[in-house]
Amino acid sequence: MPRRDEPNKMAIYATAITAFFAIAGIGVVDPILPVIGQEIGATTWQIELLFTAYVAVMAIFMIPVTIATGRFGYKKILAAGVSVVAVAAISASFAGSIGSLAALRGLWGLGNSMFFVTAMVLLIGLARDREWAVELYETCLGLGFALGPLIGGLLGQFSWRVPFFACGIFMIVALVVAVTRLHDPAERPAPLTVRRAFAAFRRPAFVIVSIVVATYNFVFFTVLGFGPVALGLGIVPLGLVFTGWGAGLAVGILVIGHRLREAVGEVWTVGIALGTLLLTLVGLALTPATWFSITMLVIAGLGMGIINATVTDLALATGDPERRVTTGAFNMVRWGFAAPAPVVSGLLAEHVSLASPFWVAAVVLAVGIAVLAVFGRVVAAAAETTTPEDVAEVTPSATPDDGGVEESVRVDVLTAR
Repeated sequence: MPRRDEPNKMAIYATAITAFFAIAGIGVVDPILPVIGQEIGATTWQIELLFTAYVAVMAIFMIPVTIATGRFGYKKILAAGVSVVAVAAISASFAGSIGSLAALRGLWGLGNSMFFVTAMVLLIGLARDREWAVELYETCLGLGFALGPLIGGLLGQFSWRVPFFACGIFMIVALVVAVTRLHDPAERPAPLTVRRAFAAFRRPAFVIVSIVVATYNFVFFTVLGFGPVALGLGIVPLGLVFTGWGAGLAVGILVIGHRLREAVGEVWTVGIALGTLLLTLVGLALTPATWFSITMLVIAGLGMGIINATVTDLALATGDPERRVTTGAFNMVRWGFAAPAPVVSGLLAEHVSLASPFWVAAVVLAVGIAVLAVFGRVVAAAAETTTPEDVAEVTPSATPDDGGVEESVRVDVLTAR
């Protein structure tokens, strides 16, 4: 292979690897949830707070952090976010109650909101080959979802506290790299007002995409947050199961999603994946056998990956021309509607049945499918009016030659994704 001509290669790799651990930090909790509940004496809905607090705080601060980039720049916000995650993760390893642990997970979510708003923009600004940088970032996100549960399962054999501590230590290393290797682009991002930050919601097609994504992300965190409790397996088996789920997610993101949308279009791709996910929820609700539930989880991960590979592009194509505005609003929706899912699932499991969270998730997802079926043409028409050049535009005040930052990157955390 020819040597890649990237003068900021170390900083690019460091940012991408930090993204991997940021995503892995979401999944690392999965295998240790039952053990945390046993050792701390928490009920099912209380241990689900570890997801809800994390996701809710991340959603609340998406817009404020987006606005803050215009005042402080990307590097300072990213460094602050990594610092907050490090403090929260290490502190969580010493927590003695479910309340303090949930609060620290909320602090962790605040740090991650700072990271996800800034990381991809910096990564693109540092790279000469922007397409390579985007692929590298997406690969790290996919691997984070795939390997996070495995890391949690392996380290959790010693204690549920070890995975938290390990994440914190890595974030300290990432902070050193961020401070010494990263730099802001030549052009500071333009200031944003609160009104301007919400401008994307004035576009009907973006609102439709947001409704669909809101229902989908509720389902995503029902599966991710409640799945480990429903299966009732040990730490290592749970880690392996959710590694399989994460592998399906990664394949959907990196392989199938992009190919499917080239074949049938973005709206149809999302519709097919949502339909597949609905069937897996019904399968999980019926739960005839553990092996069947595991199979449904892996297939669900595949469908989720396909959706994740597509919905962010749809949001960028239908949202505000200022991509920072669109990604901030989109992430607020996707994380905001995901936040209640784990606690709702826990309460349903305690007071109704173990199958009821999956039935409720299926009903919620059916609403999203119905909205897409009725208004999909509106979304497709709006997306078709946005050319690839529009989605890849740089900021008006910067060009590729002066180190400007590409604002319209596909920031897919969950995303947050």
